[in-house]
Amino acid sequence: MKDNHVPNRKPEWLKIKLNTNENYTELKKLMRNKELHTVCEEAKCPNIHECWGERRTATFMILGDVCTRACRFCAVKTGLPTETDLEEPKRVAESVKAMNLKHVVITAVARDDLNDGGAFIFAETIREIRKSSPLTSIEVLPSDLGGNIESLKLLMDAKPDILNHNIETVRRLSDRVRSKAKYDQSLKFLYNAKQFQPSVPTKSSIMIGLGETTEEIIEAMTDLRVHDVDILTIGQYLQPTKKHLSVEKYYHPNEFTELKKTAFEKGFKHCEAGPLVRSSYHADEQVEAAAKNAENKENYA
Repeated sequence: MKDNHVPNRKPEWLKIKLNTNENYTELKKLMRNKELHTVCEEAKCPNIHECWGERRTATFMILGDVCTRACRFCAVKTGLPTETDLEEPKRVAESVKAMNLKHVVITAVARDDLNDGGAFIFAETIREIRKSSPLTSIEVLPSDLGGNIESLKLLMDAKPDILNHNIETVRRLSDRVRSKAKYDQSLKFLYNAKQFQPSVPTKSSIMIGLGETTEEIIEAMTDLRVHDVDILTIGQYLQPTKKHLSVEKYYHPNEFTELKKTAFEKGFKHCEAGPLVRSSYHADEQVEAAAKNAENKENYA
């Protein structure tokens, strides 16, 4: 039996179920007709067949498909974007309405070429969805917007239902894994978001399998809680291409169960942890579970 700490191939529990059914085909056609991008496709998400084919959910990626950063874990193409599509927010809103979504996740490439990092387009997208689908809850997953506090305020003034920003990895590995983004700046970004809109839950995500220790994962949990983050997702890092960082360890599902238990002990309102968990995986359920857990704590306080 091979040692999971020195992986040569993916273990049995990482097998992905393919489901290219009518829902999958319809969603793909809708995205192309509206000239929209999804992080599901661009980042080669392992859950795309489940989300598109079975759950009919997708994470919209605004501000184009070219990222100004070159993080060593991410499959999204990098370069210098040529334009900003001011009509994109309306097209996203039309798609959300057509899909009759209860919850929508909006993410974006990093746009360091823009003075506001793309905050205005995020805000406009939120406003357009509110107009056409007032009952849809909106989760946004921006970059750190260059650490610009005014850009963050512009985004939070549009009042998303949840602010998601990923620290991605533990402190020691952050500079190696991420491009330009800094660990402490991300923590500060999450904290400031809560200061602007105290009622809006904040959320972050960690990939594991890059060489971190269990103690470092727990330290990252502590850091997030100190900065008042409500929801945590933990998933297995999967190498998208040979050019990206290699996997140092495949964690067993039982290890994810233990990390989830620790997260709740740390005070997170909700934690989703598993080999194929990604930041927006079952996002609608995460929000509902966090609200329910928070209510239960208040009732028993």
